[in-house]
Amino acid sequence: MILQYVLSGLVTGAVFAIMGSGLTLSYAATGVFNFAHGAVGFLAALVFYELTAAAGLPAWLSAVVAAGLFAPALGYLLHRAMFRGLAQAGETAQIVATIGLTIALPALGLLAVELAGLPATDATSLPRGVGPHPALTFDPLGVRLDTDQLITFAFSAVAAAGLWAFLRHTPYGLRMRASVDRRRLATLRGIDADATSALAWMLGSGLAGLAGVLAAPVLGLDATAYTVLLFASATAAVFGRLRSIPWTFAAGLALGVVQNLVAGYTDFLEEVTGLRTAVPVILLFAGLLLLNRSRERVAGSAAEDVPPPDHLAGVPAWRRRLPWAAGLAALAAFALLGPEYYVGVAAQGLVLALIFCSFVVVTGIGGMVNLAQAAFAAMAALTCGWAFASGLPFVVAILLGVAAAGAVGLLVALPALRLGGRVLTLATLALALLADQVLFQVDAFSNGTIGWALPALGLGFADTSDPRVRVAVLLALIGLVALLVRNLERSASGRAVLAVRSAPAAAVTSGLSAPRAKIVLFVLASGIAGLGGVLFAISKGSVTATDLPAFAGFVWLAVVVLQGVRRIGGAVLGGLVAVAVPELLATWGVSAHVGSILFGAGGMILARHPDGVLTQLAEARARRRARHRARRLPGASPATPSAAAAEVVAGVVPRRAATGGGPGGPLFVLEDVVAGYADCTVLRGVRLEVRPGEVVALLGANGAGKSTTCAVAAGDLPVTGGRILLDGVDVTAWPAHRRARAGVLLAPEGRGVFPGLTVEENLRTWLDDPGPVYRRLPQLAARRTVAAGALSGGEQQLLTLAPALVRPPRVLIADEPSLGLAPLVVRQVFDVFAELRDRGVALLLVEEKATEALAVADRVAFMRLGAVTWTGPRSEVDGDRLTAAYLGVR
Repeated sequence: MILQYVLSGLVTGAVFAIMGSGLTLSYAATGVFNFAHGAVGFLAALVFYELTAAAGLPAWLSAVVAAGLFAPALGYLLHRAMFRGLAQAGETAQIVATIGLTIALPALGLLAVELAGLPATDATSLPRGVGPHPALTFDPLGVRLDTDQLITFAFSAVAAAGLWAFLRHTPYGLRMRASVDRRRLATLRGIDADATSALAWMLGSGLAGLAGVLAAPVLGLDATAYTVLLFASATAAVFGRLRSIPWTFAAGLALGVVQNLVAGYTDFLEEVTGLRTAVPVILLFAGLLLLNRSRERVAGSAAEDVPPPDHLAGVPAWRRRLPWAAGLAALAAFALLGPEYYVGVAAQGLVLALIFCSFVVVTGIGGMVNLAQAAFAAMAALTCGWAFASGLPFVVAILLGVAAAGAVGLLVALPALRLGGRVLTLATLALALLADQVLFQVDAFSNGTIGWALPALGLGFADTSDPRVRVAVLLALIGLVALLVRNLERSASGRAVLAVRSAPAAAVTSGLSAPRAKIVLFVLASGIAGLGGVLFAISKGSVTATDLPAFAGFVWLAVVVLQGVRRIGGAVLGGLVAVAVPELLATWGVSAHVGSILFGAGGMILARHPDGVLTQLAEARARRRARHRARRLPGASPATPSAAAAEVVAGVVPRRAATGGGPGGPLFVLEDVVAGYADCTVLRGVRLEVRPGEVVALLGANGAGKSTTCAVAAGDLPVTGGRILLDGVDVTAWPAHRRARAGVLLAPEGRGVFPGLTVEENLRTWLDDPGPVYRRLPQLAARRTVAAGALSGGEQQLLTLAPALVRPPRVLIADEPSLGLAPLVVRQVFDVFAELRDRGVALLLVEEKATEALAVADRVAFMRLGAVTWTGPRSEVDGDRLTAAYLGVR
């Protein structure tokens, strides 16, 4: 009997392993946790079904097309349209955009089936397997297995072995792992990180498609089932720490076996409804808590550490409030004069808006993504129903429900003290699913499928059975919550929360309590969600365990963030949109799938505008005002970057024509370069030239702009003015990986190594054969299989520069190469520079320590406040010039 459970569990676990491996691969390579991974599997299963049922293709050919062609192509399209932009967005935008895809992709597939007149599908449709139909059965060791199960296990083993071999033994796999380890450094080594990400999304989607096709005979064509499959697979990925595919694969197999054993040998758990089926959720939460403690950000899953600019800062207060006042007046007029049915729809939207206000507190202010808000609302509603049915006064029952939600929020806040980032997001969702599957299924608490009946809330002169009264009550409550949020933001506690969110370590050293700030936010947000849940039940007249499912919170967050999670207005707009769009589509006779597709399109917009619709509209208004002001100014015209640069450098550096490519001329030129970060300009008309076989030392105090100059020269930071020439060719628009391939190599500040790769793998990112390095530097040869992160600082710096000895670049830019190194190692590093100069390499050397740099330099440039203040031969450098460069004293 146990063998039967183990073998069948291995088959189930094989599907978990395949999907979990794809999830791990895409996350590790791009940093985006794809909640739509299960939706990709569903679409592949749908294509497989239609090819076999409608087109009559053989099952094996349909599987090849669905998993081998369609799914990778879909992954590439999603990368181009969405994921490429999301990689630079905040975590909340990433989560919400992929949630949008989770809803939109199945709807898009089902709508296409409807429009094409193909065989209809629903949750009861069971496609055939990839193998013979009907499946053949075997009885090895007395255990009955069929061909579909054997094929599933075989495919999983082949996929795991092939993926491991690809990542470990091919140049593409090495580039992908390098991009995972340090994406910025990978681009500086000539690796096209964008192409690597596209490949990762194609492979990850292909694995999702394979899992979807293999699981189709068991799951059918139920999109929700594939989302559940995603979270079971996420458990395997978590035990692989979202990085190791072999560990993810092994964890997936083990999860399938454990789930079967628990189902077969834990009859004593039958009294606790849902506990046996909740095994993946329990393991997911345990794995998150024990294995994935955040070592970096610990303030939660931050939407954006830096708030978006206030585009309405120069607008009078009355004009800022006017649109909202007009909207409120229109809503009040509609509630008084509109049809009762549609007033009821508006009231339903305001109930959701009240719940959505909880996201403004925990995510908009606190920067933590909490997917358990639906569970808080359900907890409060069920508690209120139970208390009222037990004979308590209705008002007491309402207060008890809100208090219960706050208490559960306190419990959910505890993982937030330990976890951060996407890990916290998954942990809150795991707790919500656990409550959904276990706690809310206890008949004594939820009253089974009947639920609890709740009366209307009486106000003396009226009650909430009238939708117009409900609208007034809800508007008043939302107004109180808005006042509470405003006071919180402006209070000392609010400033403490923002400090903890932006810089946890600095906040703690300032005497602020990070745990207290997080707990306060979680409890307050859960109480608001609980109040909304109670009013939801009162509006409906009853509440059951299925009215507010955990996955509802999944969608709610996306709706709020799409509108703007930092403002109460975004919550109100989100609530109204969430009920108005489906109602309008139903009224117009449009397929309900269209609404889901539009929602997914909103997620794609979020990839480009992470702060939501309201911020986007405010930004558009600010741009219109700026253009209007520019037109009103007589003779005004925007200054060109080159003109600005000329103004900066006038009188500082002698102007001379920048030429390149000729004999004896400069090989690498920065000409009037202006650059910076966001709205902060750092470089102000920088002019530098480096000739072949020459070392130019760029010296200056901290904050002078030296590292920014290096980043601009290597293509790691775009310029806003001026140009960059390589051998006479304008490379200003070239990305970093293209400049590296053309021979511009940056040894960045710190250590330019991939800490997760071995010494040999680090060398192979630049060299085809690392043998010459080992002969030249035997200390690296002795540690070729050691991870670079385990080397000493000196060894890491030698590893950074070693490839240049074998394959010299045309231009080497070294940013603070002696930082943190012992004097003996510093001498070795500068001996390397001298050798490279003798071999014709143009070197730009950035150093704070002048002594070592001047010993090897041919020419020297001094930098101060983003501009080169003096440049000349080494022989003309004296103490006065050094003092002026570092202290600003002339």
